[in-house]
Amino acid sequence: MSAQTRKLDAELFGRETNFEYSEHWIGYALVGLRVVMGWVLLQGGLTKLVTYLDGNPENNWTAAGYLANAIPEGNPFMGLFADMAGSGFVDILVMWGLTLTGIGIILGAFVRWNAFWAAVMMMMFWAASLTGGLMQGLPLAHGWVVDDHVVYAMLLFGLGAIGAGRILGVDGFLEELDFVKENRWVRLLMG
Repeated sequence: MSAQTRKLDAELFGRETNFEYSEHWIGYALVGLRVVMGWVLLQGGLTKLVTYLDGNPENNWTAAGYLANAIPEGNPFMGLFADMAGSGFVDILVMWGLTLTGIGIILGAFVRWNAFWAAVMMMMFWAASLTGGLMQGLPLAHGWVVDDHVVYAMLLFGLGAIGAGRILGVDGFLEELDFVKENRWVRLLMG
């Protein structure tokens, strides 16, 4: 093995897995994935936030219309989402949640924390797009079970699990601080 190549030896699902990988290219891939995923979240949040804050009440973004009228018929969570419609708190959570998690992931700051909450949001968006329940195969508008929200949630899980904020991110700097080194709970939020 060269200095830039590592070997992964792990047991996954009860099966031994061994392979070599390039540290160099994995580093670039992780930074790229982190920035792209952060941008998706940031853009989604900013487009909502800008219309909400523009001062024109007619342009204010709200989740109310979607939650009250666009949840597919047969969605097992239809009642829950209908109850959320018109809640200013839900609007704030979506706008600021997408914006702040996007910024944090792009900067590589508190990546585990941000990736976790962004994945929770993605799974909520996934649940809102279900057109039926478990007995119908969890159908979505464009397939069964998996859609872009699940892909985003899994990507976010991977970024958090790997600790992608340590690679050209703020977390790499913060983890060198004595306060962080001495507080395990703070280290768990980073990555």
